[in-house]
Amino acid sequence: MIIIMSSILITILLATIVMTLASLLSKKMIIDREKSSPYECGFDPKGSARLPFSLRFFLIAVIFLIFDVEITLLLPLASIIHITNIYSWMITGIIFLLVLLFGLYYEWYQGALDWSN
Repeated sequence: MIIIMSSILITILLATIVMTLASLLSKKMIIDREKSSPYECGFDPKGSARLPFSLRFFLIAVIFLIFDVEITLLLPLASIIHITNIYSWMITGIIFLLVLLFGLYYEWYQGALDWSN
């Protein structure tokens, strides 16, 4: 038991030393104005590199992630068709697809998918 505890302690100590050395060696020592500015083909930057992010793009990305995750939850239905009876399989699939379609309709109704404004 003592050997295991000492080996764990040595491993943690060694990992801490390696991470500290890597952190110290990877830092930039000289801060250069040209290297810290955004790269624009040799020209002076025309604007700030920290422009505000459009909320529309973020909203579309979140909607995509939600529907993408739900599609991955829908995929196992195809593999369990031979395990369950067909009635419960169809009811589960139809309810899941209706929830997806209701969510899509709601996003469309709220105007989240309208890019004209």
